[in-house]
Amino acid sequence: MRDPSVTAVVASVQGWKQMRELGLAFALTSLIGLEREWRHKPTGLRTHTLVGVGAALFVLVSKYGFSDVSGAHVVLDPSRVAAQIVTGIGFIGGGLIFVRGDAVRGLTTAAIVWMTTAIGMACGAGLARVALVATGGHFLVVLAYPRLLAALPRSRHVGFQLRVVYEDGRGILRQILAESTRRGFAIVQVSTRQLEQDVQGTSAVAVTLELRGQPNAEALAVALSDLDGVFEVATTDNARNGD
Repeated sequence: MRDPSVTAVVASVQGWKQMRELGLAFALTSLIGLEREWRHKPTGLRTHTLVGVGAALFVLVSKYGFSDVSGAHVVLDPSRVAAQIVTGIGFIGGGLIFVRGDAVRGLTTAAIVWMTTAIGMACGAGLARVALVATGGHFLVVLAYPRLLAALPRSRHVGFQLRVVYEDGRGILRQILAESTRRGFAIVQVSTRQLEQDVQGTSAVAVTLELRGQPNAEALAVALSDLDGVFEVATTDNARNGD
């Protein structure tokens, strides 16, 4: 039978203080998850909330969960569980990163999951102000930094992805490639796909180009749109396509 004094100690660490810390982790990580959900990112509200609250709970367990076994012959290190959180979240982050060709995707998403974990840990450790400042820093980075990057001078070696839908059988692909190289783009990769459904009543092909060069895809897209037989042009700036 458990010692009444031990029961009292266990009950004392399950009070409103711990509930507030867990609740703060829930609120802050939910805000981050809502921002990810709103921007239609791979990991959204549920993932970030669960990761953050789980991290906070691990820290609380590390701080208070072993008070009934501590004593003269047992030495506990509360930081051990927290250290394992950092290691464990690396597996989740690694699963979010993938490489296609020379383009890396998922780094920002993995970093934000890592940040969410740290915020949850700070809440569980009772560092409410630190958690609040870190959450504010997250929103500064994801909302304000893209505008800052847009204002910076761009490199001539930024990559673009260009998708063009055009009428089949008219040699338009040759014109697309010629126009792209004429404007100073280097063509890294070309992939074509026959569309199953006709476009405007004619057989159509979609080509996807990986381009590098002068970062002004808009002018190229306008020029390709003016080609006879081109139905649709869409561009993606690999440097600004945040994850």
